[in-house]
Amino acid sequence: MQLGIFAKTFVRPTLEGVFDAVVKHGFSLVQLNFSCAGLPNLPDRVEPDLLEKIRRETAARNLTLVALSGTFNMIHPDLKARREGLDRFPVLAAACRELGIPAISLCTGTRDPEDMWRHHPDNQTPEAWRDLTNSLSEALAAAEKFDVTLGVEPEVSNVVNSAAQARRLLDEMKSPHLKVIMDGANLFPAGKLPYMREVLEEAFDLLGHDIIIAHAKDLDHDGEAGHLVAGKGLMDYDCYLRLLKKAGFKGPLLLHGLAESEVDESVAFLRRKLTACFES
Repeated sequence: MQLGIFAKTFVRPTLEGVFDAVVKHGFSLVQLNFSCAGLPNLPDRVEPDLLEKIRRETAARNLTLVALSGTFNMIHPDLKARREGLDRFPVLAAACRELGIPAISLCTGTRDPEDMWRHHPDNQTPEAWRDLTNSLSEALAAAEKFDVTLGVEPEVSNVVNSAAQARRLLDEMKSPHLKVIMDGANLFPAGKLPYMREVLEEAFDLLGHDIIIAHAKDLDHDGEAGHLVAGKGLMDYDCYLRLLKKAGFKGPLLLHGLAESEVDESVAFLRRKLTACFES
C-alpha cells in the first residue's frame, strides 16, 4: 500500500508545474484530472501531442498514473447532461489505454441537478437505479473495449449510498471491469457515526476483495461529511488501515479534498499510521 494524491490538489498554470509539485511533496503515485492540462474534466477530444507530453513528463519524474478522474452525474435528471457525459466517456477510456492508466474513477450520481455529490430524495427510487445501470452499461462497453477498470465509490449522498448498494451493483453488472473505490469517510449516514467500526467492518466484508483504490480523508460528523483532512477528524484510521491490510489491498491510498498547505502534515500522519499498521 503506497500513498498517492489527486493531481488537482496542486493548482499550477502548467501540467509540468503540477507534476513538479507532486514530486516535491514526496509522491510517486498520482490520479490525473485533465483539468490539470487545461481541458475539461471530460474532454470531447485529447490531442495526441498532449498524450505524448503526459507520457514524457511523468516518465521524467518517475511518476505513475494510477487513475484518471472521470466523474459525471450518471443519473442526472436532465438526459441531455447525462448523454454528454456518456458520449465523452470513451475519450477517457481511450486516453487511459494510451497512457497506461489502469482505472477511471466514477460518481454514481444523484437526482440533484446542480451538484453530483448532493443528496436528493429520489436517489433511492427504482428509476434512479435503472438509470444508473443503463449509464454504467454504456460506460462499461468503453471500459471493455479499451481494457480499463471503472471504480465506483459508495457515498451517502449518491445513488450507491452504502457498501450494500455497491455490492448489489457489482453483482448485477457482473463485469470484471467494474470495481470499488473505498473511502471510509463517505460511509456514515445520519446516526451511524457511533458505530464506526461496525460500519467499516461490514463494508470490507462486502467489498474487500473488489477494492482497487482507497481514499484518505476524514470527517467530524455523519451524513455528507467526508471533507476533512486525514488525521484532523474522527475517522478511526487504525481500524480503516487494518481492514485494508486484512483485505490484502495493495493498491494506492490517495489523498484528496485538501489544500496544498495541508498535504505534508496529512502525509506525516498517514505514514505514522501505516508504519504502525504493518509493524503490528
